[in-house]
Amino acid sequence: MTWLVTGGAGYIGSHVVRDLLGADIGVVVLDDLSTGRRGFVPEGVPFVEASLLDTDAVTRALKDHNATGVIHIAGFKFAGISVDKPLHTYQQNVIATMSLLDAMDAAGVRNVVFSSSSSVYGNAASGLVTEDTPFNPTSPYGESKVIGEWLLRNQGVARGLNHTSLRYFNVVGSGHTELPDVSPYNLFSMVFAGLERGEVPVIFGDDYETPDGTCVRDYIHVSDLAAAHVAAATRMAQGQSIEPAYNLGSGDGTSVAEMMSAIARVMGNDFTPKIGPRRAGDPARVVASGELAARDLGWAMTHSVDEMISSALEARASL
Repeated sequence: MTWLVTGGAGYIGSHVVRDLLGADIGVVVLDDLSTGRRGFVPEGVPFVEASLLDTDAVTRALKDHNATGVIHIAGFKFAGISVDKPLHTYQQNVIATMSLLDAMDAAGVRNVVFSSSSSVYGNAASGLVTEDTPFNPTSPYGESKVIGEWLLRNQGVARGLNHTSLRYFNVVGSGHTELPDVSPYNLFSMVFAGLERGEVPVIFGDDYETPDGTCVRDYIHVSDLAAAHVAAATRMAQGQSIEPAYNLGSGDGTSVAEMMSAIARVMGNDFTPKIGPRRAGDPARVVASGELAARDLGWAMTHSVDEMISSALEARASL
């Protein structure tokens, strides 16, 4: 059994690759290195440097490595920037997924685990998000993930594709010190970089209807996320039934103020964040139910907030 991981040289993908190896599952990485790092791919793992837009190259990779399925993580992941770069976002996330599905069909590969996002829900009504919560994307990025799920669904009907989409919220931490989150747009990276420059983090609004007045969000450790990908791939390869989508969340969440306090405590940096005005459209509380994923994938949150922060800091030291 061999799975091709698209984006396997990236932050999330490289963690998935290591979990596949740990489960004695064969793996091959395909990445164009636009944001990924060649050094994130373990020695001995086959690596194909190619764009998903190159359908022929992807088809060859699938055939050459006799792939059982694809874990599709590659994509343009910056929701805010997608507003200014909608065409690029659609090219990388929609057209590229179409190309991948064409390649899979040509190679006779019928299994795919898709890296979706909580962005499909957009500014959902505050509360607990389930897989039945209506789509309401508010950015080209979120829209591209909705379309990606639709493409898988339709290819399932037309060509018998086995598929599932993992919708996850705020991914943080590191499971390996050599695999830091290098994105400049993720929460921890932004806060750490700002503090290193002597800047004080800003909390946008402290008058929400939450216990401490700040927004509550779901944070999941990248290692827990990686384990869910491997569980989904294994379940699919074994021919077991699988849902079309799973939310990966805590069902509880952490407030922005709580997260800032935890970062200050773990770093030993007694900063006091500034309070800014609310950002338009920010709901008070959005967290995800992970009940379906727990039932089928053995999903569980195994890391505390402090462990998320400390692991991210330890990996950041390798930059």
